[in-house]
Amino acid sequence: MEHKLKKGDLILIGCIVLLAILLLGARWLTNVSETKTNEDYYATIRVDNKVFKTVKLTEEPQIIEVKTETGYDILKVHDKGIEVIESDCPQKICFTFGLISKPKEVIICLPLKMYIEVNGSDNSSLDNEVDAYVK
Repeated sequence: MEHKLKKGDLILIGCIVLLAILLLGARWLTNVSETKTNEDYYATIRVDNKVFKTVKLTEEPQIIEVKTETGYDILKVHDKGIEVIESDCPQKICFTFGLISKPKEVIICLPLKMYIEVNGSDNSSLDNEVDAYVK
């Protein structure tokens, strides 16, 4: 049995393709503007709900060691982002967050009560209080 595309089918396919192109174009433009403004992002590292350190996210590698009574994490700043590269916590969930580099992205390590958040150049999100944390 032979199927032929009708005029309505071609219009529908054309609309879907056009919509996909528009969505991909908008996403590409958004990514381009984000990478241009990523010059002055900072990561705020909080331990036990207190600011441990604020570090600028740079291309150059930096190593940050966070030690508490419950364990340690080693963080690496590189490629204008930050990630956990070593930890002694049992479940290693903090590794699953990967490299974070955009505002409001976070890494959480519950055993160390550590919370890392990326902020913009004005550090405006430092004013935001943590709503709650789990002990």
